[in-house]
Parts: sequence; C-alpha cells; structure tokens
Amino acid sequence: MKSLTHADSVVVATSPEALYDLVSDVTRTGEWSPVCTACWWDDGATGQVGDWFTGHNETPERTWETRSQVAVAERGREFAWLVGGRLARWGFVLEPVDGGTRLTETWEFLPAGQELFVERYGDRAQEQVEERTRAAHAGIPVTLAAIKAIAER
Repeated sequence: MKSLTHADSVVVATSPEALYDLVSDVTRTGEWSPVCTACWWDDGATGQVGDWFTGHNETPERTWETRSQVAVAERGREFAWLVGGRLARWGFVLEPVDGGTRLTETWEFLPAGQELFVERYGDRAQEQVEERTRAAHAGIPVTLAAIKAIAER
C-alpha cells in the first residue's frame, strides 16, 4: 500500500490552548467541515484518548456516518482521531508562532483503510481511494479557513 497523506496550515490569531479547545470540541465540527455536518460523543466521552464519537457526513453523492476514536489529546499541541479506529487518521497540530498559532490539519489514509477499500470496491478501489484523496486535498483548506474565521471573531 502506498502512503497517502496530506497537510496544510494557517496562522490563527489566538492562543494554542484556545484553539485546541475549539478544534477538539467535535460537536462543533459541522461549523467548519465541508463534509462532516455533525458530530457527537459516545455516552460518557469527554475528548480523552480512547474516547469514541460519531460523525454524520454528506456530499452530493452520498450520506454516511463514521465512528472515530481519539488518538491524541494534548491541549495546546495536538488533537487527532482514527476513523473506524484504524482506517484513516485526521488531526490538528498547534504550534505557537508570532501572531498566534500555526494550525496544521493532517490526513492519512492508513493501510487498513486502503485494504478495506480493496475488499469493498474491488476493481473500483483505486478510483474510490483517489476520490477520497481529492476530497481531503480540497477540504482541508476550506476547513482551516473556516476555523480561522470562527476563532478570530
């Protein structure tokens, strides 16, 4: 399986801690994501490593839900999760810089996710992987711009 990763960054005029508090609140994801319209924590989850949440996703072609597990929860530094616990890794890395915080959104389509696509889509797997890769590349800058606008209000 090949490595499928992407990241992009923006500087946000706020502290790493305030920005972490925003991006780690998955219940607000629908405010900035172009695909994930809503998220909610599983019962008892508070955003700690190991906690699970569900995301409701919509594109013109389809609607679906995913369950994700928090992989990293370091206030002011990084918040990341694994879709399906092993299929894809999304996250936000926060670094203090002059003028605020550099917020980097990261995406990696993990080998288990690629293998699942081969099982699920067969001969169409590569086409589906490329579609998800295009969506990540297009969506990350949109997400970052929206988070910046919200955080700087």
